[in-house]
Amino acid sequence: MNKIKAILFDMDGVLIDAKEWHYEALNYALSHFNINIDRKSHLNIFDGLPTNKKLEILSEKIGLDKSLYPIINEQKQAYTLEIVSDKCLPTLNHTTALKALQESGYKMAVCSNSIRPTIELMMEKSKLSEYFKFYISSQDVKSPKPNPEMYLKAMKKLKLLPNECMIIEDNENGLLAAKKSGAWVMKVDKINDVNYENIAKHILMFEKL
Repeated sequence: MNKIKAILFDMDGVLIDAKEWHYEALNYALSHFNINIDRKSHLNIFDGLPTNKKLEILSEKIGLDKSLYPIINEQKQAYTLEIVSDKCLPTLNHTTALKALQESGYKMAVCSNSIRPTIELMMEKSKLSEYFKFYISSQDVKSPKPNPEMYLKAMKKLKLLPNECMIIEDNENGLLAAKKSGAWVMKVDKINDVNYENIAKHILMFEKL
């Protein structure tokens, strides 16, 4: 019988309903250069990727000048932090779930393609920071998602094997990284799916396999 000892959480779309914030912030930065990403493209192509990767895709698709990356990235991150400071609030579902999981002895960490300051601010504003042993950001790895590096790094840090970990993910790039890591994967379609009952159900299901 398998025994899950740790749960690794993606952040955007899993712990924090931030997809619209990232979309808004990136388009704000791009608007200075008369560029706009429509919502469908953002969800189907860019969702879950770090900003630099999104800019690389724009270079391939529309010829975005790579020399603009630093200023676009800086403006995007600054505006993201403004939005988070204004809109990020605690949610009962997540606070209740993480508290119960912590009390049950599960180790937990956040593995996100966001940069570290964004993760730290979101966790602080949502009042979830106390439940996590550590965060791994896109700045902490050579290859962010869809590469599994950050999940493998988290497992190594926890001194656990992949089959002792469950990953909660919502988007294609994150799911690909999670599956490649060899861990058990709980897919969620919306942020309300991340509740204690659903997480406990998946743990029980995977432990029986």
